[in-house]
Amino acid sequence: MNSLAKVPVTVVTGFLGSGKTTLIQHLITNANGKKLAVLVNEFGSEGVDGDILKSCADANCPAENIVELANGCICCTVADDFIPAMEQLLARNVKPDHILIETSGLALPKPLLKAFDWPEIRSRITVDGVIALADAEAVAAGRFAPDPDAVEAQRAADDNLDHETPLSEVFEDQIACADIVLLTKADLAGSVGLEAARAAIEAEMPRRVPMLPVVDGAVDARVILGLEAAAEDDLAARPSHHDGEHEHNDFTSVVIELPEVTDVDALIASIQRLAREQNVLRAKGYVAVEGKPMRLLLQSVGERVRHQFDRPWGAKPRQSKLVVIGEHGDIDEAAIRTGLGI
Repeated sequence: MNSLAKVPVTVVTGFLGSGKTTLIQHLITNANGKKLAVLVNEFGSEGVDGDILKSCADANCPAENIVELANGCICCTVADDFIPAMEQLLARNVKPDHILIETSGLALPKPLLKAFDWPEIRSRITVDGVIALADAEAVAAGRFAPDPDAVEAQRAADDNLDHETPLSEVFEDQIACADIVLLTKADLAGSVGLEAARAAIEAEMPRRVPMLPVVDGAVDARVILGLEAAAEDDLAARPSHHDGEHEHNDFTSVVIELPEVTDVDALIASIQRLAREQNVLRAKGYVAVEGKPMRLLLQSVGERVRHQFDRPWGAKPRQSKLVVIGEHGDIDEAAIRTGLGI
């Protein structure tokens, strides 16, 4: 089979809460007739993003074409999880025209690209492109794009200072691997913030790639699908801080079960307080609200909390669960439970 016969795969990477699921939702509903399949990899044992995507499944991307891998990073469990999942999608009666992979927010994309060289799948799929999402507002504030010169000066002044924070290394690796960078939440960043984010990202990039501002994942599928980058054959141009190693010991997650909530505002205030006091990076899940037949989808990035009633609980039990993610050593499950009032 030549490369034209391979099924193209787009890897969607980006830090926690950057908007990956929102982008894929948009692509599913605006696929221009392409038959899609989606592989969702979450950090933690409770799938939330997969449920969100299945709620917008349609004829071009039916629910059975959305596969979840919720335990561990796919680039760390290639043989056990990633390869079988890709073979499962390729074995569909109607083979997808394009496969989307939503990586965990903590994933390093380069080890995943190396997995495309495995004999079981190399002749059948190709990496059409890597799309990195960057929260423009956060980047403009300097949270995930530290100045390399300033870091070097700090290291010279203090021999005990770590090389870089784990969060910055993850962010830089994702940007370095990208074929296109989407500056998400452009409306929140504003024009000044967007320019600051562009400058910060350009300073970290090993090569120039297009950067596009995006609001709510709304980007034409023709812009980001069909790049024909064959990224698995272009690894040398995508340097990584973690070349030769790959681990996620710097992060941990806990699953918190909640009773029915009577006061949504109080829950939001508790999550914001945990972000400040317990360094919680991300929380996401479904919450049962007393007297409401719809389930409440709640997602937070730091102190920014978004929530909406997405659909009725139906036959599913009204069971509230939050996946809470933070850096290793910061997550204290007992303190989080206390902070949530349980």
